[in-house]
Amino acid sequence: MSGEVPTRPTRIRRALRGPRPDRIPLLVGRACVLVGLLDIAAGSFPRFRHSRMHALAEVLPGAFGPFAAALSLSAGVLLLLLAHGLKRRKRRAWRAAAALLPLGAVAQFTYRHSLLGVLISVALLFPLLRHRDEFAALPDPRSRWRALANFVLMSAGSVLLGLLVVNAHPHRMLGDPSLADRITHVLYGLFGVEGPVDYRGNTSWTVAFSLGALGLLTAVTTIYLAFRPEHPAARLTQDDESRLRALLARHGGRDSLGHFALRRDKAVVFSPSGKAAVTYRVVSGVMLASGDPIGDVEAWPGAIERFMDEARAHSWTPAVMGCSETGGEVWTRETGLDALELGDEAVVDVADFSLAGRAMRNVRQMVKRIERAGYETRVRRVADLSDAELDRVRRAADAWRGTDTERGFSMALGRVGDPADGDCLIATAHKQDTEPGEYGDLKAVLHFVPWGTDGASLDLMRRDRAADPGMNELLIVAALQAAPKLGIARVSLNFAMFRAALARGEKIGAGPVLRAWRGLLVFLSRWFQIESLYKFNAKFRPRWEPRFVVYRRSADLPRIGFAAMQAEGFVTIPLPRFLQRRTPSRRPCAHGVPEREARAA
Repeated sequence: MSGEVPTRPTRIRRALRGPRPDRIPLLVGRACVLVGLLDIAAGSFPRFRHSRMHALAEVLPGAFGPFAAALSLSAGVLLLLLAHGLKRRKRRAWRAAAALLPLGAVAQFTYRHSLLGVLISVALLFPLLRHRDEFAALPDPRSRWRALANFVLMSAGSVLLGLLVVNAHPHRMLGDPSLADRITHVLYGLFGVEGPVDYRGNTSWTVAFSLGALGLLTAVTTIYLAFRPEHPAARLTQDDESRLRALLARHGGRDSLGHFALRRDKAVVFSPSGKAAVTYRVVSGVMLASGDPIGDVEAWPGAIERFMDEARAHSWTPAVMGCSETGGEVWTRETGLDALELGDEAVVDVADFSLAGRAMRNVRQMVKRIERAGYETRVRRVADLSDAELDRVRRAADAWRGTDTERGFSMALGRVGDPADGDCLIATAHKQDTEPGEYGDLKAVLHFVPWGTDGASLDLMRRDRAADPGMNELLIVAALQAAPKLGIARVSLNFAMFRAALARGEKIGAGPVLRAWRGLLVFLSRWFQIESLYKFNAKFRPRWEPRFVVYRRSADLPRIGFAAMQAEGFVTIPLPRFLQRRTPSRRPCAHGVPEREARAA
């Protein structure tokens, strides 16, 4: 790759489009879903085993006939679990299916002497073997989270299927047990214990065997996922970070989100020339990049090609959150992906900022009121703070976070006061109290990362909950007023999602569709601070820079949105301690406490 932006041939551009599902994996995956559902029906409903549909179901791969409903249920669940991996072209799912289908054929011939069942198993096995190269996707990064998710989903599914099995024999049930008794029978049965519900004949044995099989399947899959070797998501190595810092030193002024590429829970791919890079994290099968590629614009296509090759190798869904207009144009041109405006970034030009004028009256009055209450501000580079003060700032920022999980991905660095981040800015608010607290007179903290040599980008805002309202406004004004002395000409504030819709929807003449869309955003703001962030940013009279999400197709947007919410920390599930595993990283953080290895969600 020469580093220039060439016009690529159609075949290369088609290859860069990423992991589009091929027809064979899709058809095989759908066949597994169909067979799995029929197997579950055959194992759950007695009447189904005497229907015309069962005549077909019992000769399909994985259906072992009416001799054991438990085996039918187990086979159906396994096929449903394999279907998703086959659709994603996963090699391990292919291996499991290739092993299960011959077993199904043997079972058909041994127990039912069904040549048709053997032929159907072979007919489905043939395209698997013939198109084995289609199933070459590498495993996803994995962790103990997968075991927890499997336990929750499998347990819920087993209880529901168990209720179906228990209630599928009404004419053989003794008495009229209550719903609580039936649920108790299911829960006991999953552990292999006889419950309070009883049946005539051999039905009790059949139900018990089916429930026990579901419980065993849940336990075995969970134990396997919990204790198999981990493959945590790749992290930035020291060499990766050094190369990224060198690129930012030359080209960091192009994108205000560039410095956030130095988060150490991201992986990175470089262009062949080494002049550009894309950082990303894999979340729920989505390969999520943020901001623009780092480095020389002319070398961006090479880094983007490496990114898409990696996505294709693992069958990940490629996506980019929060890229600029220029970045969106390059991504869509080089890959054939689509772009959608996601919102706007608030950028304040320091030379134009002033508290004078009617438009700034509310901010001006709030700042004056807080200053009269005895608060003072300090704006300094991280390198200018003493170790003791940095430690106090870090501890205060952690204590004031407000959530158990550190939020942020696309516009958050994830650390404060690292020795390598000495050029970051810290704005602090102080007030002398009669009884100093754990953090002395410190009442609020703002942290900014560099944006090239003459800019800063807001990273985090934390304040003491007992402090007066308006701490964030006070510190932003203090940072903007101190910026000229620090050589800063522009400051990027928070990102406002769907700002244009909120702004246009409240104006006179807005149509019903736009007003309805704005109403939905206002409703969602109760949980995601969409409107409040927009109004907060608007106080400082910024210019708005559009940001985009890049995606493969519209059907991927819900999945990308959910992955982004996971990455940003809005959707979290605490991992039980017995599944947690502490693994020190290769590098200690600034205050000497080892960071945990990053793990894929």
